Amino acid sequence: MAHHFSNGTLPRHIVIIMDGNGRWAKKRGLPRVVGHRAGIKAVRDTVEACAELSIGYLTLFAFSVENWKRPKSEVETLMNLLQEYLDKELPTLMKNNIRFGAIGRLGDLSPEVQARLESVVEKTSKNTGLQFFLALNYSGRAEIIDAVNAAISTNQSHALTEDEFRSFLYAPHVPDPDLMIRTSGELRISNFLLWQLAYTEIYVTKVLWPDFRRRHLQQALEAFSTRERRFGGIDNEA
Repeated sequence: MAHHFSNGTLPRHIVIIMDGNGRWAKKRGLPRVVGHRAGIKAVRDTVEACAELSIGYLTLFAFSVENWKRPKSEVETLMNLLQEYLDKELPTLMKNNIRFGAIGRLGDLSPEVQARLESVVEKTSKNTGLQFFLALNYSGRAEIIDAVNAAISTNQSHALTEDEFRSFLYAPHVPDPDLMIRTSGELRISNFLLWQLAYTEIYVTKVLWPDFRRRHLQQALEAFSTRERRFGGIDNEA
């Protein structure tokens, strides 16, 4: 994968809303589940590409709190695919020096899934390359509520600063995303990382997630490198 970008700027933290698995399957007259399985190839390709590019952090939105409303069979399949993915990918994560983590209300996942997540987190904890997070049973509003409740339970007796509030989020050490990629052309953030996305550059592609590959990531990085980030500051042009 080429490393040359317009101004040499690579994002430190990329987040992706992996959208379009169901649509991909429907277009082919296949069950939604086949789309989810096909999406794993895109995950593998994207994770390895980010590791090779020395991106610091990658967070993928895998399962939202709202996804429990889907048919029970689809939810079960997604959870089985997750466990299968973690089993199969551990050697790849180790080979690429990738450190794995998960964010969300993980306590509501099945004991089997929780055990599998904890095992991969533990086994990759000494790796020093890309920090790769899956957002599971995740909701941006739930994260903010959980942070508020955590702050209250520590008996904070003063008004919190932003930095203090951040310390109660699921992954407080992770920098805010520089780039959010959303596949399948939808123009919304779907309750993802509401606190962290305040100044994130957003890139939307019509490519459905199972078709997303390194070249599409490269296109997103190219677009990112041409943007001027002001973080609410004044436009430099006279």
